[in-house]
Amino acid sequence: MRAAPLKSSLRIAGPAGALELLLEEPARGDQAHFGVICHPHPLHGGTLDNKVVHTLARALHELGVPTLRFNFRGVGASEGEFAHGRGETQDALAVVDFGLERWPAATPWLLGFSFGGVVALRAAVQCNARLLVTVAPAVDRMEPESAMPGCPWLIVQGDADDVVDASRVLAWAQSLTPPPLVHVLPQASHFFHGRLGELRDVVVQFAAGSRQRS
Repeated sequence: MRAAPLKSSLRIAGPAGALELLLEEPARGDQAHFGVICHPHPLHGGTLDNKVVHTLARALHELGVPTLRFNFRGVGASEGEFAHGRGETQDALAVVDFGLERWPAATPWLLGFSFGGVVALRAAVQCNARLLVTVAPAVDRMEPESAMPGCPWLIVQGDADDVVDASRVLAWAQSLTPPPLVHVLPQASHFFHGRLGELRDVVVQFAAGSRQRS
Protein backbone atom coordinates (compact mmCIF):
# COMPACT_ATOMS: atom_id res chain seq x y z
CA MET A 1 0.00 0.00 0.00
CA ARG A 2 1.30 3.46 -0.91
CA ALA A 3 2.22 5.60 2.11
CA ALA A 4 0.03 8.61 2.88
CA PRO A 5 1.32 11.78 1.25
CA LEU A 6 3.19 14.40 3.27
CA LYS A 7 0.81 17.27 4.05
CA SER A 8 1.73 20.93 4.44
CA SER A 9 -0.73 23.74 5.20
CA LEU A 10 0.45 26.98 3.62
CA ARG A 11 -0.64 30.50 2.82
CA ILE A 12 0.51 31.94 -0.48
CA ALA A 13 0.07 35.32 -2.14
CA GLY A 14 -3.04 35.55 -4.28
CA PRO A 15 -4.51 38.31 -6.43
CA ALA A 16 -6.99 39.36 -3.69
CA GLY A 17 -4.82 38.55 -0.67
CA ALA A 18 -3.45 35.40 0.92
CA LEU A 19 -4.78 32.02 -0.23
CA GLU A 20 -5.06 29.01 2.08
CA LEU A 21 -3.37 26.00 0.50
CA LEU A 22 -2.95 22.31 1.32
CA LEU A 23 0.05 20.71 -0.36
CA GLU A 24 0.09 16.91 -0.42
CA GLU A 25 3.20 15.22 -1.80
CA PRO A 26 3.55 11.44 -2.08
CA ALA A 27 6.91 9.98 -1.13
CA ARG A 28 9.08 9.17 -4.16
CA GLY A 29 6.34 10.45 -6.36
CA ASP A 30 5.91 11.70 -9.91
CA GLN A 31 8.15 14.74 -10.39
CA ALA A 32 6.84 15.51 -13.88
CA HIS A 33 3.33 16.68 -12.96
CA PHE A 34 1.34 18.33 -10.18
CA GLY A 35 -2.40 18.69 -9.72
CA VAL A 36 -4.32 21.86 -8.82
CA ILE A 37 -7.83 21.04 -7.60
CA CYS A 38 -10.70 23.55 -7.51
CA HIS A 39 -13.57 23.21 -5.03
CA PRO A 40 -17.34 23.80 -5.43
CA HIS A 41 -19.19 27.11 -5.10
CA PRO A 42 -17.82 29.30 -2.29
CA LEU A 43 -21.28 30.64 -1.41
CA HIS A 44 -22.79 27.16 -1.03
CA GLY A 45 -20.33 25.55 1.37
CA GLY A 46 -17.57 24.63 -1.06
CA THR A 47 -14.11 24.26 0.49
CA LEU A 48 -10.85 22.42 -0.15
CA ASP A 49 -12.11 19.71 2.24
CA ASN A 50 -15.09 18.79 0.04
CA LYS A 51 -15.24 15.00 -0.29
CA VAL A 52 -15.22 15.01 -4.11
CA VAL A 53 -12.22 17.35 -4.11
CA HIS A 54 -10.51 15.03 -1.62
CA THR A 55 -11.32 12.06 -3.86
CA LEU A 56 -9.69 13.79 -6.86
CA ALA A 57 -6.57 14.38 -4.77
CA ARG A 58 -6.50 10.73 -3.71
CA ALA A 59 -6.74 9.65 -7.35
CA LEU A 60 -3.60 11.60 -8.21
CA HIS A 61 -1.80 10.40 -5.10
CA GLU A 62 -2.33 6.81 -6.28
CA LEU A 63 -0.21 7.80 -9.29
CA GLY A 64 2.40 9.52 -7.14
CA VAL A 65 1.36 12.98 -8.34
CA PRO A 66 1.55 15.83 -5.77
CA THR A 67 -1.55 17.98 -5.35
CA LEU A 68 -2.43 21.52 -4.35
CA ARG A 69 -5.90 21.98 -2.86
CA PHE A 70 -6.82 25.55 -1.96
CA ASN A 71 -9.66 27.70 -0.73
CA PHE A 72 -10.93 30.33 -3.13
CA ARG A 73 -10.92 33.95 -1.96
CA GLY A 74 -13.25 34.52 0.96
CA VAL A 75 -13.31 30.85 2.01
CA GLY A 76 -11.63 29.59 5.18
CA ALA A 77 -8.41 31.49 5.76
CA SER A 78 -8.25 32.82 2.18
CA GLU A 79 -8.63 36.58 1.98
CA GLY A 80 -10.89 38.54 -0.36
CA GLU A 81 -14.51 38.23 -1.49
CA PHE A 82 -16.43 36.08 -3.96
CA ALA A 83 -15.77 37.26 -7.52
CA HIS A 84 -18.27 35.32 -9.66
CA GLY A 85 -15.77 32.86 -11.12
CA ARG A 86 -13.48 35.39 -12.79
CA GLY A 87 -11.52 36.20 -9.65
CA GLU A 88 -11.54 32.56 -8.63
CA THR A 89 -9.91 31.67 -11.95
CA GLN A 90 -7.13 34.10 -11.09
CA ASP A 91 -6.82 32.38 -7.70
CA ALA A 92 -6.37 29.03 -9.45
CA LEU A 93 -3.71 30.50 -11.74
CA ALA A 94 -1.84 31.86 -8.70
CA VAL A 95 -1.79 28.33 -7.28
CA VAL A 96 -0.51 27.01 -10.63
CA ASP A 97 2.29 29.59 -10.50
CA PHE A 98 3.16 28.43 -6.99
CA GLY A 99 3.34 24.84 -8.23
CA LEU A 100 5.59 25.82 -11.13
CA GLU A 101 7.94 27.54 -8.70
CA ARG A 102 8.01 24.52 -6.39
CA TRP A 103 8.40 21.95 -9.18
CA PRO A 104 10.12 23.82 -12.05
CA ALA A 105 10.38 20.75 -14.27
CA ALA A 106 6.72 19.72 -13.77
CA THR A 107 3.62 20.51 -15.81
CA PRO A 108 0.23 21.40 -14.30
CA TRP A 109 -2.85 19.22 -14.29
CA LEU A 110 -6.14 20.98 -13.49
CA LEU A 111 -9.09 19.30 -11.80
CA GLY A 112 -12.32 20.70 -10.44
CA PHE A 113 -15.79 19.86 -9.19
CA SER A 114 -19.05 21.69 -9.97
CA PHE A 115 -18.31 25.46 -9.86
CA GLY A 116 -14.67 24.44 -9.55
CA GLY A 117 -14.99 22.41 -12.74
CA VAL A 118 -15.70 25.53 -14.78
CA VAL A 119 -12.93 27.42 -12.97
CA ALA A 120 -10.51 24.57 -13.71
CA LEU A 121 -11.52 24.68 -17.38
CA ARG A 122 -10.92 28.42 -17.59
CA ALA A 123 -7.57 28.15 -15.80
CA ALA A 124 -6.47 25.16 -17.91
CA VAL A 125 -6.91 27.19 -21.10
CA GLN A 126 -4.88 30.09 -19.72
CA CYS A 127 -1.99 28.10 -18.21
CA ASN A 128 -1.61 25.49 -20.97
CA ALA A 129 -2.42 22.59 -18.65
CA ARG A 130 -1.42 19.11 -19.79
CA LEU A 131 -4.50 17.36 -18.38
CA LEU A 132 -7.98 18.46 -17.30
CA VAL A 133 -10.64 16.66 -15.25
CA THR A 134 -14.01 18.34 -14.65
CA VAL A 135 -16.51 16.57 -12.43
CA ALA A 136 -20.16 17.64 -12.80
CA PRO A 137 -19.05 21.03 -14.19
CA ALA A 138 -21.68 23.70 -13.54
CA VAL A 139 -21.98 24.82 -17.16
CA ASP A 140 -25.72 25.43 -16.68
CA ARG A 141 -24.90 28.05 -14.04
CA MET A 142 -21.62 29.56 -15.30
CA GLU A 143 -20.50 30.39 -18.83
CA PRO A 144 -17.26 28.59 -19.72
CA GLU A 145 -14.67 30.35 -21.86
CA SER A 146 -15.19 30.17 -25.59
CA ALA A 147 -11.66 28.77 -25.98
CA MET A 148 -11.19 25.12 -25.14
CA PRO A 149 -8.05 23.37 -23.86
CA GLY A 150 -5.84 21.32 -26.16
CA CYS A 151 -4.92 18.75 -23.50
CA PRO A 152 -6.56 15.41 -22.67
CA TRP A 153 -9.85 16.24 -20.93
CA LEU A 154 -12.25 14.06 -18.96
CA ILE A 155 -15.75 14.99 -17.83
CA VAL A 156 -17.32 12.75 -15.18
CA GLN A 157 -21.06 13.24 -14.75
CA GLY A 158 -23.69 11.45 -12.71
CA ASP A 159 -26.96 11.05 -14.58
CA ALA A 160 -28.98 11.51 -11.35
CA ASP A 161 -27.33 14.84 -10.54
CA ASP A 162 -29.67 16.85 -8.31
CA VAL A 163 -27.75 20.15 -8.61
CA VAL A 164 -26.29 20.39 -12.12
CA ASP A 165 -28.49 19.51 -15.10
CA ALA A 166 -26.78 16.40 -16.46
CA SER A 167 -28.49 16.68 -19.84
CA ARG A 168 -27.15 20.22 -20.27
CA VAL A 169 -23.62 19.09 -19.41
CA LEU A 170 -23.74 16.18 -21.86
CA ALA A 171 -25.24 18.26 -24.66
CA TRP A 172 -22.62 20.95 -24.15
CA ALA A 173 -19.79 18.38 -24.17
CA GLN A 174 -21.08 16.85 -27.40
CA SER A 175 -21.15 20.29 -29.04
CA LEU A 176 -17.41 20.82 -28.58
CA THR A 177 -14.76 20.13 -31.23
CA PRO A 178 -12.94 17.98 -30.42
CA PRO A 179 -15.27 16.64 -27.72
CA PRO A 180 -13.81 15.74 -24.33
CA LEU A 181 -13.97 12.18 -23.06
CA VAL A 182 -17.20 11.80 -21.08
CA HIS A 183 -17.81 9.15 -18.45
CA VAL A 184 -21.36 8.91 -17.09
CA LEU A 185 -21.90 7.21 -13.75
CA PRO A 186 -25.46 5.81 -13.77
CA GLN A 187 -27.64 6.84 -10.84
CA ALA A 188 -24.87 8.96 -9.31
CA SER A 189 -25.95 12.14 -7.54
CA HIS A 190 -24.13 15.47 -7.61
CA PHE A 191 -21.97 14.63 -4.61
CA PHE A 192 -21.46 11.00 -5.73
CA HIS A 193 -22.84 9.56 -2.47
CA GLY A 194 -21.69 5.95 -2.25
CA ARG A 195 -19.86 6.27 -5.58
CA LEU A 196 -16.64 8.04 -4.65
CA GLY A 197 -14.57 4.88 -5.13
CA GLU A 198 -15.85 4.57 -8.69
CA LEU A 199 -15.13 8.23 -9.33
CA ARG A 200 -11.58 7.80 -8.07
CA ASP A 201 -11.00 4.75 -10.26
CA VAL A 202 -12.24 6.54 -13.39
CA VAL A 203 -9.89 9.46 -12.77
CA VAL A 204 -6.93 7.18 -12.01
CA GLN A 205 -7.44 5.25 -15.23
CA PHE A 206 -7.76 8.40 -17.33
CA ALA A 207 -4.74 10.16 -15.78
CA ALA A 208 -2.56 7.05 -15.97
CA GLY A 209 -3.42 6.54 -19.62
CA SER A 210 -2.84 10.19 -20.51
CA ARG A 211 0.53 10.17 -18.75
CA GLN A 212 1.66 7.12 -20.70
CA ARG A 213 0.72 8.77 -24.00
CA SER A 214 2.43 12.08 -23.21
